Amino acid sequence: MLKIFALYRFVTASLFSMLFYLRFGPSLLGAYDAALYQFASAAYLAISLIAGPIAFRQRLGYARLAQIFIFTDIVLVTLMMHASGGVGSGIGILLAISIAAGGLLVGGRCAILFAALASLAILAEELYAIQTRAFETTTLTYAGMLGVAFFSIAFLSVILAQRAEQAAILAQRHEQTIARLESLNRYIIQHLQSGIMIVDDRQATQLSNQSALRLLGLERQPQALAEISPQLQQAFEMWRERREQDFAIVSLPDRSEIQVQFSALAVEEETLNMMIFEDIALYNQRLQQSKLASLGRLTASIAHEIRNPLAAISHAGQLLAESRALDAQDLRLTEIIRIHCQRVNGIIEDILKLSRRTPSQKQKIVLDQWLPAYLSEQRLNLGLTEDAFKLSFQTRELAACIDAGHLKQILDNLCANALKYGRPEAGPILVEAGMAQGSPYISVIDNGPGIGADNLQHLFEPFFTTSHQGTGLGLYISKELAELNRAELNYIPGEKSCFTLLLANADRAAIEI
Repeated sequence: MLKIFALYRFVTASLFSMLFYLRFGPSLLGAYDAALYQFASAAYLAISLIAGPIAFRQRLGYARLAQIFIFTDIVLVTLMMHASGGVGSGIGILLAISIAAGGLLVGGRCAILFAALASLAILAEELYAIQTRAFETTTLTYAGMLGVAFFSIAFLSVILAQRAEQAAILAQRHEQTIARLESLNRYIIQHLQSGIMIVDDRQATQLSNQSALRLLGLERQPQALAEISPQLQQAFEMWRERREQDFAIVSLPDRSEIQVQFSALAVEEETLNMMIFEDIALYNQRLQQSKLASLGRLTASIAHEIRNPLAAISHAGQLLAESRALDAQDLRLTEIIRIHCQRVNGIIEDILKLSRRTPSQKQKIVLDQWLPAYLSEQRLNLGLTEDAFKLSFQTRELAACIDAGHLKQILDNLCANALKYGRPEAGPILVEAGMAQGSPYISVIDNGPGIGADNLQHLFEPFFTTSHQGTGLGLYISKELAELNRAELNYIPGEKSCFTLLLANADRAAIEI
């Protein structure tokens, strides 16, 4: 607004000078005092020329520059008005525009002050003209009406300025709210576990979150669907022809498969389409978990039914072993009954523990503090020496998102297997922590010969064991607990046995949907 007012002053000053010198016809400009008019108009044009660049380059403060503009308008326009014959020349009405500009640009008391100065200037000019009898007729009443008009315009401009300021503040608040909502929406979209990609009808990519790039194996957002996979492009075209077919399984160039779901977005003046990507392995895992949950309830019911007759068999075997009529061979048979009853009871306990598995209560765990405390507790509970375990940190400040109870149960199984099969007499069991693939991991490495190739494919299956005393549920339960916490438990083949638990990074956990 200040730049517009500066431009208006320059045009007005130029017209005042041009009309005076060109003289297109009879004119009142400078009719009473040509010298005074020349001085005032030249000063007005010079000040407008100097102040224009200052306003556009903002060399002075906004309020100060506006005050200078309006004050010089009052002085110089009043002088040109007097030089042209006083209030009757009509030049004084131009001060109304300056007063209105003062109310809009500066506002408040300054606008009323400018109106008062302009009114006093007009009245003073008329009183001076009356005293000096400069003009044949004086228009003191017209000067008073101009003063009233100046005050009215000042009040109205102040009110308009206040409303404009309130509207500007409200618009700024709405803009900030919209910016916050947009930032929040973008954050949520970027941190969703499912991949999301927005494309237009020309198959040009508009938006994609980090999960989509990770699932598609891309480092940056592609320009079009053809850059991702021809099969995905074909599935998108088929969906556009048949909207009811909104689900597809697409093979990527690296031979992995992802599940994609298409949906249309209603956007004004533009047609956009949304694709939701999900790892097919995660989808199959959820189906498998659902099946295992049903199977777990069934096996829990069977285990309860087996426990009662098993208790009767065990009790009968104990009573039979107390008989003095039994010889050594019969006592050996009762000992076999007792041992196998205990083994079956252990299997039942593991099955019931698996079926009673509580939901994961994930929390942020700082491994730098949690692992030393856990190993100290293990040594104390198992009566081990200080050098039974060796803790090594490849990276510090590791934060994992996992249920603390489930993490303890997983490490209990891994450490128990390492102590049982990993030849602890050959050296300490190494517990290593670090970062891999952007996520923290924990590795349990023992001194055992490793697991044979024939047994690797059955390693995490339930009831698979190479020991006559084991139940074969320890690693299976650990694997299930890891998947329940979005972690991954793997066996790393090598010269030694190494189990690695890859955990979810608590510092960049995704929003699950």
